[in-house]
Amino acid sequence: AEVHIPAPLRGLTGGATSVTIPGETLREVLDRLDEAYPGLKARLVQGDRMAPGMAVFVDGAIPPAGLRAKLAPEAEIYFAPAIAGG
Repeated sequence: AEVHIPAPLRGLTGGATSVTIPGETLREVLDRLDEAYPGLKARLVQGDRMAPGMAVFVDGAIPPAGLRAKLAPEAEIYFAPAIAGG
């Protein structure tokens, strides 16, 4: 999957804006992302869900299965600050 790194977290990836990480599920990609870039997962995930204030999009949609979402090999993953309306 191609993982797009948000600007505030690029310091953990040496400035990379996107990286390719293999995995069958979103959780697996996040685990491997953290192996390659320690500390990144802790900024994105809290327990079994996205960290408060963070949202994840897979191929342009929020995955209904959360971190258990199955991924196609060519999936595109974006992380973004969650936006509240009001």
